[in-house]
Amino acid sequence: MMTVSSRFAALLIGALAISGTAGASPPAPPKARASTALPNVHVLPALTIPGLDRQRALRIYLPPDYGKSDARYPVLYLHDGQNLFDAATGFAGEWEIDESLNRLAKSRALEIIAVGIDNGGEHRMQELTGWDAKYGKAEGAAYVDFIVDVVKPYIDRHYRTLPDRAHTAIMGSSLGALISHYALMRRPDVFGSAGLFSPSYWYAPASFDDAARPLAAGTRLYFYAGSNEDPDMVANLLKMVSVVQDAGLPRASTKVHVVAGAGHNEAAWRSEFPDAVEWLFGNAR
Repeated sequence: MMTVSSRFAALLIGALAISGTAGASPPAPPKARASTALPNVHVLPALTIPGLDRQRALRIYLPPDYGKSDARYPVLYLHDGQNLFDAATGFAGEWEIDESLNRLAKSRALEIIAVGIDNGGEHRMQELTGWDAKYGKAEGAAYVDFIVDVVKPYIDRHYRTLPDRAHTAIMGSSLGALISHYALMRRPDVFGSAGLFSPSYWYAPASFDDAARPLAAGTRLYFYAGSNEDPDMVANLLKMVSVVQDAGLPRASTKVHVVAGAGHNEAAWRSEFPDAVEWLFGNAR
């Protein structure tokens, strides 16, 4: 007769046989990726989104000469902060914004502060849209108010910024582009320009109706898409360009760039970023 201890041993051997050789060591945990963020990128204390009671970390890039001068700088606010500066936290690579801005500071004397706001993971889809959709109720109004009423005052208070709308831009990709366009419409007193990379207008058809209202004078929009994205991506982007121009935004205040063969990924947005930021801020100082 098999005893309790022998039955337990048999079950244990069976379990080990299923998971691997009996007595083998468990698989090693995935190796942590090395950080690629440059020394002039800092992670700031998390701030709370009012009304949503969620914490959100911030990542800030400062120009290379920030500590050696008393100059004030334009500010670019971006979403999906995990993907902007560091391959160790990026979902599928990073934008290399710190490397790009360091190069622009050296080659073009273009110096700005960039603030990345981490996405909320499971809450990302709701936070990054201002229009209710079949995927959930929009929380974009609370998220934009968080940027305007909490994040921006914190940045303006602790860093040497140029806080007016002419020197304040917002940028993102996919849903990050959608919420950037929404922010520009919701708070034209704060944001003077936006970089819209692969905007997810398909997610919120009502965005076209809201965009038909005139934008504030001096607003600038940079539109980008790749030809190998969703089949409707380029068509929707060009439709939105027509909507904002028909609403009175001068053609000189819009830049449209469609790249043949580019997909919907960090590599494409990383490649586009230097041209976009130079167009948005080239005359801002």
